[in-house]
Amino acid sequence: MSAAAGLRRIWLCADDYGISPGVNRAIRDLIERGRLNATSVMMVGPAIERGEIEALQTAAKASPRCAIGLHVTLSAPFRPLTMHFRPLDGDMFMPFPKLLRAGLARRLDREFFRNEVKAQLAAFAEAFGCAPDFVDGHQHVQLYPQVRDGFVDAVSEAAPKAWVRQGGRDLPLARRLASPKAMVLDILSAQFRRRAAGAGLSFNPGFAGAYDFTREADFGALMRQFLEGLPDGGLVMCHPGFVDDILAGLDPMTDVREREHAYLSGDGFARLLADSGVTLG
Repeated sequence: MSAAAGLRRIWLCADDYGISPGVNRAIRDLIERGRLNATSVMMVGPAIERGEIEALQTAAKASPRCAIGLHVTLSAPFRPLTMHFRPLDGDMFMPFPKLLRAGLARRLDREFFRNEVKAQLAAFAEAFGCAPDFVDGHQHVQLYPQVRDGFVDAVSEAAPKAWVRQGGRDLPLARRLASPKAMVLDILSAQFRRRAAGAGLSFNPGFAGAYDFTREADFGALMRQFLEGLPDGGLVMCHPGFVDDILAGLDPMTDVREREHAYLSGDGFARLLADSGVTLG
């Protein structure tokens, strides 16, 4: 019997590789320490030049169970790869609240999103020399109404062996009500799972990692909650990083990234994994 028998294997995925050099460096550090086994890459980010890609590939080679995915990005302040993408806000994607509202109102065209996701998949394949292991979305855009239709179409056509991220989880009602953000993701994910399954795409059986990034939370306590009851093969999303000027100019998540990195690189996280019967191996 192996040493890992009886342990739950989960995915711990760092989002946003490519958003800034400081975020990239923190993610690679955790991969090399064995504290992450997945990261998703923004092909429209400002820090995705050849050197950053090669550095990630080198880090992942030292951790052969580390998956590298595409972080589909369809919201501001980033710009599309396709020339005629709509709707735009100036020359950028729409902010994600507007994009979600437009999808709920059925004002979007799935073909624009299908073409843009295919372009980002093609950019990933060109940069990494292979299709992504999985595909998820920045600010959970893959779950939005209408956007998800174009997303699923593109992945099933261009990367059918990749699994896709859904954001739902079977939780008691009291825990759902305690996290409005997680409850919204769960509702949006129900339709996404049906669309993905209908297209023959696999997806993670459970999801955790959503919390209020604007408040200074105890990330260790949150991680304990995330792992509690997460099924084998489930995924925890995280956003470790080191703050630099590029990140500060693009994203409101700054200091919280450094707090996440500090916790994930520390002894407390290793003890939590052991105490929870969880492995990233």
